[in-house]
Amino acid sequence: ILSPNSGNKEITWMMLEAGAETDVVNSVGRTAAQMAAFVGQHDCVTVINSFFPRERLDYYTKPQGLDKEPKLPVKLAGPLHKIITTTNMHPVKIVLLVKENPLLAEVEALQKCYRVLDLICEKCMKQKDMNEVLAMKMHYISCIFQKCITFLKEREDKLDGLIKSLLKGREKDGFPVYQEKLIRESIRKFPYCEATLLQQLVRSIAPVEI
Repeated sequence: ILSPNSGNKEITWMMLEAGAETDVVNSVGRTAAQMAAFVGQHDCVTVINSFFPRERLDYYTKPQGLDKEPKLPVKLAGPLHKIITTTNMHPVKIVLLVKENPLLAEVEALQKCYRVLDLICEKCMKQKDMNEVLAMKMHYISCIFQKCITFLKEREDKLDGLIKSLLKGREKDGFPVYQEKLIRESIRKFPYCEATLLQQLVRSIAPVEI
């Protein structure tokens, strides 16, 4: 059972990796994330809500139902889990994690990975205890993978070209316009319009011009 009252997100993360349960409730019916929010430990809330155990990903490495092949090859589970559990969500960081792993940096591999992320996103939104934070995270990474596929297919400089595009600032003030458009596009494409988190993001971002 996870108790994040110390407010230390590193310890919270270690406990989660060691198998701490997040959905158990205490004597007043609150989960660890709810208690952390109640006492103002918002970093711990983020860690708990965005954590994804390896076993849940391994589920997709085994054929399900009438499937003859698994949706995710076993060799991709480790590299994909590393990206899913990263706490640095900067798009350049995610592309670099893809680029540094030859198993991932291929069109077919990324196609399999982003489809699995979309399935996880759907499950997060449709399960009894809806997890909008994790759903949005999976969707966001899926969008970046799809952008990687586009550059791998269409650009000679491939992922280096994507990284350069994300880092390039406009002439007048250095603002990374392409990066901003990618993030906004991922929010716009989130398929669950009723999500509170999505509505909050739209309200925050819509009035701000690039």
